[in-house]
Amino acid sequence: MNAPAHIGVLNVSDRVSAGIYEDTPGRTCVELLKDWVTTPFEVDYQVVPDEQSEIVAELRRQSDEAGCCLIVTTGGTGPARRDVTPEATIEVCEKMLPGFGELMRATSLQYVPTAILSRQTAGIRGHTLIVNLPGRPKAIRENLEAVFPAIPYSIDLIGGPRLETDATKMPAFRPKST
Repeated sequence: MNAPAHIGVLNVSDRVSAGIYEDTPGRTCVELLKDWVTTPFEVDYQVVPDEQSEIVAELRRQSDEAGCCLIVTTGGTGPARRDVTPEATIEVCEKMLPGFGELMRATSLQYVPTAILSRQTAGIRGHTLIVNLPGRPKAIRENLEAVFPAIPYSIDLIGGPRLETDATKMPAFRPKST
């Protein structure tokens, strides 16, 4: 039997990391992944404050040590001074995939005009795809629903494990030749 895939969920929040707020964004990500992904996987779940050095260290650990094929971050993607998740992601990635952020902003613009303030991005570190999501559960669902069909094939292309999905809930796109 093959070892399960590893998926990282990283909530970036001063208040959640301090125990002031409950971690609903991170739980939302885990629930969606468990609902959509049929390939056995283990979740590496962490919460860090809005500190670039801590975000960078955790992204490196989840990618390099824990072997996560996918890391989804929540929070820290706005224009506020403490919002530094995209900067941390850019610091650790070898290649950036701006189409993810473009699609997420376009999706969010259907709901709120302030989506233009969002700075979500995605990139690749080794065999890991890192995707920055917003911090509100409703926006997390809307954005992850928009980009997730491309995530399994993205992971295929960078040499990660093959993630299958429940096509009735979240169809994954792969070219017919794969």
